[in-house]
Formats: sequence, C-alpha cells, structure tokens
Amino acid sequence: MNSISSASSWICCQLGAREHYAIARSLHQAGNLSLLITDAWVEPRSLLNATPHPLLKSLQERFHPDLATAPVTSFTNSLLQFEVSHRLRKTGDWERMIARNHWFQKRAIQRLEAIQSRRPFKTPPILFTYSYAALDILRYAKSKGWMTILGQIDPGIVEEKIVLAEHQKYPDLAPDWQPVPPEYWESWQAECALSDRILVNSSWSKQALQQVGIAEQNIEVVPLVYPPPVVAKNFQRIYPDRFSHERPLRVLFLGQVILRKGVAALLEAAKLLQGEPIEFWIVGRSEVTSASTSSNICWIGAVPRSETAKYYQQSDVFLFPTLSDGFGLTQLEAQSWKLPLIVSKFCGEVVIDGINGRVLPEVTGGAIAPYSEIL
Repeated sequence: MNSISSASSWICCQLGAREHYAIARSLHQAGNLSLLITDAWVEPRSLLNATPHPLLKSLQERFHPDLATAPVTSFTNSLLQFEVSHRLRKTGDWERMIARNHWFQKRAIQRLEAIQSRRPFKTPPILFTYSYAALDILRYAKSKGWMTILGQIDPGIVEEKIVLAEHQKYPDLAPDWQPVPPEYWESWQAECALSDRILVNSSWSKQALQQVGIAEQNIEVVPLVYPPPVVAKNFQRIYPDRFSHERPLRVLFLGQVILRKGVAALLEAAKLLQGEPIEFWIVGRSEVTSASTSSNICWIGAVPRSETAKYYQQSDVFLFPTLSDGFGLTQLEAQSWKLPLIVSKFCGEVVIDGINGRVLPEVTGGAIAPYSEIL
C-alpha cells in the first residue's frame, strides 16, 4: 500500500452497507473519494423514509451522514424491482445472491461508462470493490489501466470447508443449508488474480488466503475501525450484586444465526447451563431450527440495525463464538457499549484475554460454559 499516493483519486464500488461504508467514509474524509457506487442510497428526505412497510426498514438505513456531501450514485429503484421480481419467482438464496452480484456489476459498469463519456478521468483512478461482486468491475478497471484493490470480506474457500464440516457434524440444525456453487469460487479466484492488492481485516483471513496460494506480498491486513455512537461514550454499565433467576446473567449473541457463527456450540453451552441464573439472547435472522433449544434461550429474531443498541445496553456479556469471520464488527460494537466479550480466535483480534474478555481455546459448548462466570 506504500506505493499508493495519498492524493490518489478513488472509486469505491460497494454492494450493501458493509462496515457502515467505512472505506468510502475514510476516503471522503481524506478528500480522495471521486465516486461511491452502491446499490441503494436513501437520503433522509426520500419518500421511502415515509413508508412504514417493514420490508423497507433495512433499505431506509442505507445512508450515512458522513457521506452526505460525497459523490454517490446508486440504483435504488432498480434494486427494488430486482428484489420484488426474485421474491415473486421464489428463487433460492444462492441463485438470488449471485444474480444480485451480477446485476450490481452490470449497472456499476454502465454508470462508469456514462460518467467517462461525459467527463473522462484526468488521471487513472484507483478502484476499490468488495469480493464476490467484483469480477466484471475488476475486468473493466483493468481494461482502462486502473489500479485495482479487492476488499476480501471473509477467509474465502478455507472458511467454506470449515462451514461444510460443521454442517456435516450437525445436519439437523440447518437442513436447508446448501454449499456455494463451484462457479462461485472460480469467479472469486479470478477476482483475486485481477487485484493488485487484496485487503483483509484480520490475520486469520490472511492465513486462509495464503493457504490457497495467494502471495503474502499481495495481501494487506487492515483491521476495521469503528467510531462508537456518541451516546455510548457516557454509558454506565451496572451489574447486580449477584445474578438470580429473577435477574439472570444476560448473554448476548447478535448477528447471523448460522452454524458458521458457532451457534451449535452456543446451543450446547445453553444446555449445559440449564438451571443456572443465565439467559441467552439470540438476536438476528435465524437459519437454524430451534426445535432442540433450551428453555434458557430467548429467540429475539432479526432487528433493524438502528435497534441493536438496546440489546447491547441491556445485556451483560457478549458472545461471539464464530468458527470463521473476516473480522466480526459486532465485537467492536459490543466493546463500545462496555460489554465484556467471549470470542473465538478465528476472527479479528479485538480481545486481550483476561483484560477485556476471554478468548475461547476451542469453539464448543464445553469451552463456553465455564466462562459464564466471567463477571
């Protein structure tokens, strides 16, 4: 990264609101963002914000005030048409995701072509885009002689193998799960080959990419940066003198409720701790069956990002037993609300064991249960 001038002009192509637009925000703050291309952008004055439909709730959060003055282009109406079409056709998750990736890339390239036809770039910009929705965009950038940087969102195919093994171990917890189609990984490997640099967010991800032959000198580790909410700065966490069945220890799991995130180990820990004054809060969209769960688990379900703060505030410990993660931004979110953390070692390094939490020696229920006494 040292070869990249601080005065370089950057184009950021981003499908989704990953990391709260952290890369684009940093570039804009430094005065280097020429353009952010994203799938949806809903400004505060948009009529979509006046529509109370629950399906639009997450879309209404597709904006960040730090980018209010940034050059942003999006395809919000086209995205709505895409999503409605696929819902009506009842396409599968992977089919829909891959189709969305292609849809976004096609429109991003069309927009770049239109912009250049009106006002060509004086000097070749640097293009940044995220993995799995990048191949066509990277090919286009390379054809123009631009430098390309890929934001790798996870540990790639190494993670897929870990997840496959977990599903084989617990087939009844997520019977509808399907592995990624082979062409998904073929496309990803082509993305990596077209990238001048690959950014990962943790040493764990870097190790995983090296395992599949990506040269170490092409990988840069850039940990996530998370500015805490202003209201979290003065938040005071108060614990009772002792936990009881009337006021149990509240262990929060927040994120995708999938086997990759260590949910099987969480469920095992809950069973081991039945009868103890401990309650597990599971917040997030679930893809596992809850048929075999324990009475000390509270399934809260998916909530909008704007509502997650109350769960961080009301819980006592944050549990992140992931089997593999590119970083795990929820660790920083939980820490900003002064929560002690119990995490695995297969993600970004946020926890210093024994200082601000505990690092699990392994991801099992038996390893999690003893740490219920962290307080």
